[in-house]
Amino acid sequence: MKNKLEGHVSGLKADQTRRLNNLYRRKIPPEYIITPDLCRELLDLSCEIRRQIGLLVDRHGRVTDVLIGDHAAIVIPDISHYRTAAGRLRGIKCIHTHPGGEPLTRDDLTDLSLLRLDLMAAIIKTRGPEMFQVQAAHLLPGGSDQAAHKILGPLSPQELDIDCDKLIAAIEDELGQAIPLRKAGLQKERAILVSVTTAARSKAEESLKELAALAASAGIEVVEVVLQQKKTVDARFLIGRGKLSDIAVLALQHSVNLLIFDQELNPSQSRSITDQVELKVIDRTQLILDIFARRARSREGKLQVEHAQLKYLLPRLVTKNTAMSRLTGGIGDQPPAGPGEAGPPGKRSGGHRGPAAAATDPAAEKRSAGGLDHRIHQRR
Repeated sequence: MKNKLEGHVSGLKADQTRRLNNLYRRKIPPEYIITPDLCRELLDLSCEIRRQIGLLVDRHGRVTDVLIGDHAAIVIPDISHYRTAAGRLRGIKCIHTHPGGEPLTRDDLTDLSLLRLDLMAAIIKTRGPEMFQVQAAHLLPGGSDQAAHKILGPLSPQELDIDCDKLIAAIEDELGQAIPLRKAGLQKERAILVSVTTAARSKAEESLKELAALAASAGIEVVEVVLQQKKTVDARFLIGRGKLSDIAVLALQHSVNLLIFDQELNPSQSRSITDQVELKVIDRTQLILDIFARRARSREGKLQVEHAQLKYLLPRLVTKNTAMSRLTGGIGDQPPAGPGEAGPPGKRSGGHRGPAAAATDPAAEKRSAGGLDHRIHQRR
């Protein structure tokens, strides 16, 4: 367990730092969102330092992280070390102060979705005799036609015992029931197809139909299709962060483990998206390369596909980018193929030798330069 303040800690006095560090000693009964006494302590400290304060709390009620924000927001650090699994939430809740009196924000709800938190709660300063209220939100199980979140409150200090542990257990039970039963050895990856376009809707829908056919031929079950039309695409995420949050909720509700983008993702976009959602993320090009890898039979064909795969993977070889696991681990209900047969590529230096090694046959290398690329573009 950490015992260190995170975030905007500069300028804090020694006494303030000591009192903030003492928050690690606090424990919240599992049935409570937070206790009234701890609410008052957090709000007093927050007003004193003029910054938001956040706590990450596990299901045993232990404070695992103390976060110091600025006057408007906190930043939740990397929490990828906490468990995630199909039909399960993260196992931690986030409670933070809103000394300005504002309710839960869109960013709060986005973090709730993307991080799959058990609960997101805000301690809201009020002018009444009780001085504060608490507003909380949790994800809702169910289909795409239902709301993604449920807002609780604002709650008074006397209403903070909501049987929080039982509520979270019930949510996970419902999420678990949504996971389809799968026969051993016949597991299929479940995917959401995503298209972000500035073109006409009819053209985008036609392209998505083709992408769905490609996914089916790869043994992937398409669960949902998301189409977003924009005047300009987001340079970082391609899709808007709010829409990405909605997709994360859909993925949780439908036990989805894969996003397939109709548009080609550059390495930066692929990394940004996989940092936000704990799903495998690929694009149309990667899907086509995977299909070619399954169907290549001749030695020359296998060399061409492996060479193309390694060229595509090279700029994407980063620690947290799960997109590379698609090409190294197989697709759908099929075993690994292509460069994955030799194990996943490691550091960039190791992957950089791959294309040269794959091109040891000069005749095959000469023909691979244009042949496979031409076929990929033909299938677009």
